[in-house]
Amino acid sequence: MTQQTAPAGSNQGGLPYALAAYGFWGFVPLFFKLVESVPAVEVLAQRIIWSLPFCFLIMAFRRQIGDYAAALKDWRVLRMLVASAVLIALNWLVYIHSIFTGHVLAASLGYYLNPLVNVMLGMIFLGERLSRLQMVAVAIAAVGVAILLGGALDTLWISLTLAFSFSLYGLIRKVVPVGALPGLAIETTVLLPVALAAAVYYIGIGDGRGFGSDSGVSWLLAAGGVVTAVPLLLFATAARRMSYAALGFVQFLAPTVQFLLSLFVFHEPLKPVQLLCFLLIWVSIAVFSFDMWRKLRADRVAGGAGA
Repeated sequence: MTQQTAPAGSNQGGLPYALAAYGFWGFVPLFFKLVESVPAVEVLAQRIIWSLPFCFLIMAFRRQIGDYAAALKDWRVLRMLVASAVLIALNWLVYIHSIFTGHVLAASLGYYLNPLVNVMLGMIFLGERLSRLQMVAVAIAAVGVAILLGGALDTLWISLTLAFSFSLYGLIRKVVPVGALPGLAIETTVLLPVALAAAVYYIGIGDGRGFGSDSGVSWLLAAGGVVTAVPLLLFATAARRMSYAALGFVQFLAPTVQFLLSLFVFHEPLKPVQLLCFLLIWVSIAVFSFDMWRKLRADRVAGGAGA
């Protein structure tokens, strides 16, 4: 993302937007449960189709249509956004599949792992150096994932696919020179032909489960565009009003809500190996968050001294 973020340690009213965005994402499983009778590929296709008009509405309001058109003409930018479009489509599809098949716990774990994978990718691709505490956090998380190999291998692929696909997506969006909304609109444009083909295919089948079979289901599938666009707008606003490091603390809200939903709403069984893995991931996150907090505090002190 190329949008301007507030300097480290600053907060210009961005926290409510961040809480709203990640809270929205946390409760998204409740929405997808309403359309779980529809094939996951069709839900993804409809989500892509209906996201585009909402993206254009928001871009028009924010006067970003020109950014969208300019990025479309830049082959280097477009090539990178094609790659990010494939990654985000894979992420969405696996996420929807995890909800439909009753594996919200696995999805929650994937998004808990996401910031730790970000740190690893930053080291590998961006030449960033890990602090000692970050190395400890990654090592603890790796032990937690290794434990799942022995007792929950059937869902581990969901967690790892979600974590790595979204982290790679974020890595591309970090370096591609285009804003959040124009970038999403271009990604959606790239995916639109495939999405339209899939939607036509499922409508042609006429199995009575998808779009057009029932007005309620059709409206819910169309609402997938709102579910995609609204939290993104909230996130983009938060990112402009608070430091990205501070925003990192809030991102754990979404998987925490998903974890609680999986246990107390969807009544998923929590295997002992899963519980042990989550405990290790939470310890890893605590170490990771402490390191972030320490750096934020140091930045504030340095900023105060500079002023």
